Amino acid sequence: QVQLVESGGGLVQAGGSLRLSCAASGSIFSINAMGYYRQAPGKQRELVAVITSGGSTVYTDSVKGRFTISRDNAKNTMYLQMNSLKPEDTAVYYCKAEGLLIRIGVHPSDYWGQGTQVTVSS
Repeated sequence: QVQLVESGGGLVQAGGSLRLSCAASGSIFSINAMGYYRQAPGKQRELVAVITSGGSTVYTDSVKGRFTISRDNAKNTMYLQMNSLKPEDTAVYYCKAEGLLIRIGVHPSDYWGQGTQVTVSS
């Protein structure tokens, strides 16, 4: 059974920083990509950043230059360093493991973390 456990959310003032972590555990052979999504009240869930197993990254425009996504493949762990936070970054942040393969011969699946609240005060 695969689990994604998130940590690192909290309350911070505008201009501050937070670091989110997402650790995947269980029977894991490989993970194609890992990403963070966020959902603010009354809004749809949106992609924040994604990183492939090879280290390629994609960021949504609103966080470019402020957020940095990274991952440790050996630990199946992903990190999101968030700097220069703004009130509009306030949301529940969810991590996602895409194309997770538990073993050869089994179709890969996607998994979600439980979410962590990030609140940025003005």
